[in-house]
Amino acid sequence: MSKFKKIICPVDFDANSPLALRAALDLAGDRGALMVLMHVVPIPPGPEVALPFGKMEEEARTKLEKLAREKIDGRAVYEVEVTMGDPGVEILRAAKRHRADLIVMATHGRKGLRRLVLGSVAEKVVREAPCPVLTVKPVSPAAPPLAGRQRVKATA
Repeated sequence: MSKFKKIICPVDFDANSPLALRAALDLAGDRGALMVLMHVVPIPPGPEVALPFGKMEEEARTKLEKLAREKIDGRAVYEVEVTMGDPGVEILRAAKRHRADLIVMATHGRKGLRRLVLGSVAEKVVREAPCPVLTVKPVSPAAPPLAGRQRVKATA
């Protein structure tokens, strides 16, 4: 396994973000890697709208810095980065800019129409990243053990 020196960990503050953060922290701490904890303030598509982007960016930075202090401080070397734009594009730009060795990110686990309509940031990053990408799936209830399942016998 290669030695990771720079790990990008995008955080969107949803319920799955702490899982990816924990995985990135374990990898960074074990290897003495720099961890770049980032958040992208998404800009909605369409005509220009007067949204308070400066305030949104400031709030995101405050929230991200607090998360870093609580979860990372002392366990790994880290930087905090907040950008604005399309999350997939900005994560890819950060990976190139930092010459990342790895991206660790959560997935939402959307399927079907929700995924089609909302898109998949993780899918875009996996397809286009200049480095390996570790995706962390959302926690879901465990499937019953095989012994507890009903078996269906196939007939020819």
